[in-house]
Amino acid sequence: MATFLFNKIVFGPVKSRRLGVSLGINLLPVNRKVCNFNCIYCECGWTSKNINAAKEPLPTRQEVYDALDKRLASMKLKDQPPDVITYAGNGEPTLHPEFPGIIDDSIMLRDKYFPKARIAVLSNSTSIAKPEIRKALLKVDSNILKLDSAFDLTVKIHNQPRVNIKVEELIKNLEGMKGSLIIQTLFLRGTFEGKVIDNTTPEEISAWLNAVEKIRPSEVMIYTISRDTPEGGDLHKVPLSELNRIASLVNELGIKTQVSG
Repeated sequence: MATFLFNKIVFGPVKSRRLGVSLGINLLPVNRKVCNFNCIYCECGWTSKNINAAKEPLPTRQEVYDALDKRLASMKLKDQPPDVITYAGNGEPTLHPEFPGIIDDSIMLRDKYFPKARIAVLSNSTSIAKPEIRKALLKVDSNILKLDSAFDLTVKIHNQPRVNIKVEELIKNLEGMKGSLIIQTLFLRGTFEGKVIDNTTPEEISAWLNAVEKIRPSEVMIYTISRDTPEGGDLHKVPLSELNRIASLVNELGIKTQVSG
């Protein structure tokens, strides 16, 4: 199936299902995905086994600064304020070695041009144990951190991690954010390499809700696939009615939700 990569450092703005008018920032190469996950539903396609993030040619901190400064200045002249400046792009943004400094720069530029805009980071949560990454994330308005399941086996199939990760440890690290985060969970069904995929079963939802209750995020974003996936037609959307049912269970915990079908 057709997937896509972002071909610039700064892209958009685009209308995001979850964030509003979003100006995107890609800290990774424009011609390939660089990530320590290989999610079976990723719109950017598969992560090459030959990629080492530490050795990839990434945009420098100065290049990111210049690109963002230029775009925000242009948007200011045209009176086109973004709702949010979003770090996402072709993989995991926190893998960039200058990520903390880039976040500081983006806050300064946001305050200069559009002080009412939020800054968001979409992350798979694997780097939050690093003090410098956690500190940087706590400076932004929206830390949107992935948790697709509370079971190791499901994460192994669903997210195909390329790093050693234990969900119990990940949940503890998310707890350590002290509520200054948004949990993002993608629900889907289907098959992958002969294995059934379904993180909406009663067992999955019960364990996931227990994790959400421990983490106590400010919000939970619940969504399903909306674009082509590298796996193709073997993965299927979860109906909006079911997503809303899951959201109601989160609401019962006193945590607000946002649902995108």
